[in-house]
Order: sequence, then C-alpha cells, then structure tokens
Amino acid sequence: MKEAEIIHSDPEILGGTPVFAGTRVPIRSLFDHLEGGDSIDDFLTGFPSVRRDQIIALLEMSQSRVLEPA
Repeated sequence: MKEAEIIHSDPEILGGTPVFAGTRVPIRSLFDHLEGGDSIDDFLTGFPSVRRDQIIALLEMSQSRVLEPA
C-alpha cells in the first residue's frame, strides 16, 4: 500500500495534522489508543471510517522505519 493511501496531511484539515487518508482521524489517535491498551478492533469500532488495511500498513511502515539500520 502506498503511503498516500495511508496518511494524508493538508493545512486545511486539522491544521495539517497527519490523518488517515480519506478521513479526518488523526494518526496520533491510533497510537494513543494502542498505548492505552485498546485493540485495533476497539479503535475501528470508534473510528469506522479508518480501514483495517490502513492500520496494518501504517504499523508495518512504522516498524520498517524503526528497524532500519543506521
């Protein structure tokens, strides 16, 4: 999945805060929910406009960036 299908940032949407593409749901809210102990399913229940494949792709993208050698 291309990054543009996962993340969108536009100054006209929430002041440029990165959101899930096609939604107004901030990416940060996913991490806040996961840090708080919620599951992906819990998050999707609260934010049905976000797709599961977007979440999985975001987590995979984050993982690959964190584990990239220096």
